[in-house]
Amino acid sequence: MKAMETEAIPTARLTLLPLLVEHAEEMAEVLSDPDLHTFIGGAPSSPEALRSRYERLVAGSPDPTVSWCNWVIQLRDQGHLAGTVQATVTATADDHGSGYGDECGHGCVAEIAWVVGTAWQRRGIASEAARGLVSWLGTQSVQAVIAHIHPDHHTSAAVATAAGLAPTSHRHEGETRWQRTMRRVPSP
Repeated sequence: MKAMETEAIPTARLTLLPLLVEHAEEMAEVLSDPDLHTFIGGAPSSPEALRSRYERLVAGSPDPTVSWCNWVIQLRDQGHLAGTVQATVTATADDHGSGYGDECGHGCVAEIAWVVGTAWQRRGIASEAARGLVSWLGTQSVQAVIAHIHPDHHTSAAVATAAGLAPTSHRHEGETRWQRTMRRVPSP
């Protein structure tokens, strides 16, 4: 599988910008609320730790069958960053053994995630960003989009629903797998 290249993704109010190491300082502030880690674990990262993480993410996956696609969410009218969205895109079992081949057929599976800083929550930003990401993935070789969501994280479940994902009976580390089978949409 050729590494998937990220590009800017415009939505009605947002631009999903491909992640840069230079985003670390502003994103450390955006993601500084410890409550953001209630369902995902961990603690807020310092700007230095986030810079180091972003360096690894920007360098890309060492596995040629996996693409790490990461964006920051920019509020277009204000220019501020408000969160992140990501997709880990993997060749399916039919191609390279990711384990989703029976459900997805040939192509790739994208596991997505999102986080929006506390100051920007309850404005539909996560839903808009997730819809934009899933729409973009539909123009790629992605056959299915999945997300793993804690059963008590109702806000994240609403974001997944807005992006067209539905819960499945599969569980992974206590989280429910949400999934959407994609129909390939040609690039404009």
